[in-house]
Amino acid sequence: MSVQTLYTAATGMDAMQTKLDVIANNLANINTTAFKRDRANFEDLLYRNETYPGQLDAQQNPTPTGIEVGLGARVQSTQSDYRQGTIQDTGRDLDIAIEGPGFLQVQDPVTQNFFYTRAGNLNVNANGQLVIGSAQTGRLLEPPITIPPEATAIVINSNGQVMTRTPGTVELQQQGEMQLASFINPDGLLKMGENMYMQTDASGAANLQPAGTNGLGIMRQGSLEASNVEPVKELIDLITTQRGFELNSQAIQAGDQILQQIANLRR
Repeated sequence: MSVQTLYTAATGMDAMQTKLDVIANNLANINTTAFKRDRANFEDLLYRNETYPGQLDAQQNPTPTGIEVGLGARVQSTQSDYRQGTIQDTGRDLDIAIEGPGFLQVQDPVTQNFFYTRAGNLNVNANGQLVIGSAQTGRLLEPPITIPPEATAIVINSNGQVMTRTPGTVELQQQGEMQLASFINPDGLLKMGENMYMQTDASGAANLQPAGTNGLGIMRQGSLEASNVEPVKELIDLITTQRGFELNSQAIQAGDQILQQIANLRR
């Protein structure tokens, strides 16, 4: 059955290659704002049952075990680790860190679809509207908030209320309120790139509520959430994945050598 060895070990190599891709993506995004690391999960494949457990023996007694040979492994899923990243001070008025599990909701100007993000590096566009600070697409914060052009100061409190001060006034004037979205199953969100997520049937519908309510988290002005990738952990996973790949390749070599020996016996 050394032929089966080749195919079984090949599934292990393929699974390890996928895990290596996941680790590489984690390391590549070690400085990406509010990035959440991924983890590859594995599962075993079907088994070749030569003898089923419980089969009757010569004395008509059920056997306590059977003979089952596994046919390899595959990637079961990839799951994101949504644990909080480190909050880093930036001192910039339009930088917002979410301290908690919520997401900001933004609208794409082209497709009009709603996306969700934890990257709070905001900007003001030419119309004074708050948008995600991207050089590719000006996605508007939803619900929309407009900053007056004459504003001299912007204050965003922990509940997401956006207030400004204008020349000649002492009191702050509220311009709007940021809301946070929550999902029953965040792992079901579709990753769109550019720090964006999109809701799916698996994630459930977004539930928008003011920050600081129902455990959604609070806003931290002048801060950004860092990636939650842990370099040491990723490097350890990288080493174990490489060793697993090597072991599977050695199993293929061993199977090939056995086949070669069997072929030589016929000469």
